[in-house]
Amino acid sequence: MTTRSATRKSATRKKEHPLSMRLPDADIAMIDRAAGLRGRSRTDFVREAAVRAAEEVLMESSLIRMSSTGFSAFLEALAAPAAPVPEMMEILKRPAPWETGGLRK
Repeated sequence: MTTRSATRKSATRKKEHPLSMRLPDADIAMIDRAAGLRGRSRTDFVREAAVRAAEEVLMESSLIRMSSTGFSAFLEALAAPAAPVPEMMEILKRPAPWETGGLRK
């Protein structure tokens, strides 16, 4: 195998695609500041935010299919009274940090 064909073969296996955007300086400054606070590069930060936003949109538009029996069970579960969760009840009994001067007991 020649070097050129080896390079072409590895390039076809590569799953990364460049994405280019034109943004105002203020947007770049905000993105860079936020990425720095997260300890991420601009590219990683923007990629993660874009993928998260895309997943959100796709989840909002996804169709959920279920049988009529499953749908009936789902409606019954929604209509049933909520059961208390002991761990949540314990947390809700604790005073808020601003109520105790910020000190946890």
